[in-house]
Amino acid sequence: MNYCKVFFFILIGTFIQAQNNHLLLEKNLITNIEDTPIYNYLTEDIAGTRHWKESFKYMDSIKIYAISYLSDGLKVNGFLVMPKQTGTYPCIIYNRGGNRDFGALKIAQAAIFLGEVAKEGYVVIASQYRGNAGSEGQEEFGGKDVNDVTILPEVLEEIEEADTQRIGMYGWSRGGMMTYIALTKMNNIKAAVVGGAVSDSFSTIKDRPGMETGVLAELIPDYEENKDIELNKRSAVKWADTFSKHVPILMLHGNADWRVKPEQSLNLALEFEKYRIPYRLIIFEGGDHGITEYRQEVKNQVINWFDRYLKHNEPLPNMEYHGK
Repeated sequence: MNYCKVFFFILIGTFIQAQNNHLLLEKNLITNIEDTPIYNYLTEDIAGTRHWKESFKYMDSIKIYAISYLSDGLKVNGFLVMPKQTGTYPCIIYNRGGNRDFGALKIAQAAIFLGEVAKEGYVVIASQYRGNAGSEGQEEFGGKDVNDVTILPEVLEEIEEADTQRIGMYGWSRGGMMTYIALTKMNNIKAAVVGGAVSDSFSTIKDRPGMETGVLAELIPDYEENKDIELNKRSAVKWADTFSKHVPILMLHGNADWRVKPEQSLNLALEFEKYRIPYRLIIFEGGDHGITEYRQEVKNQVINWFDRYLKHNEPLPNMEYHGK
């Protein structure tokens, strides 16, 4: 009888553990894109029938999911985009910019921005961060909401198509700041790309005082009492020595970017130089915050970087001084 009881409790424990291992993610396939505002932009009328425009024909090759997942016990929303073709694919965690509703991801961004990456053979997952787009909790603009990013490799474990041994991270603007912070807390990212990234919050509030009063002071807990401490936490230029020397970082910035001045990436690159962190910095002449003037070149650079380190397992660059 005792053996039966022991076996029973082991069985129950195993069942509970199995359930707990699959409680992070809920996903719902978006099948009604024709009912969304973006559909007319993606398609054109040919003889009375809607067809994907040439540049969006890849829509037939990808799947888009609205997702929610657990982070610190909070239900956080986001998107998941992946190829339709059966297979296992490397993964990219995308970190959005903005704050609150400004910069929140919509079906348009999932279809166009994330979709253009997924069509190249990647599982792409993106968070809205806590407190945004129906997510529970309160965002902190680089505080505890970074946990909404660092948990995503565990979420990806629940996706059959995801190869979690090959994960990259991609962030823009505030999402670049989130990427920098996350990289110092994770050991399962193989390569990273940032664009127009915030790396010095002290410079940000000097250049844009409204960011302090309208965003940082409103979102960061106890901001006034701990201002310097909190800004330092969100300034990668202050702790560049903590970055892994095994994660190559591609830094993209437009030198006409008024939202995040290019000096932020230039100064961080100098710190990376000092500590021999593998990086490549590309400054686009006349490029705005989204580097929209060089959109195709940016796409090519991003995909090439991830292909090199996630698909082709290219060796890390030799950062030791060398040569004749």
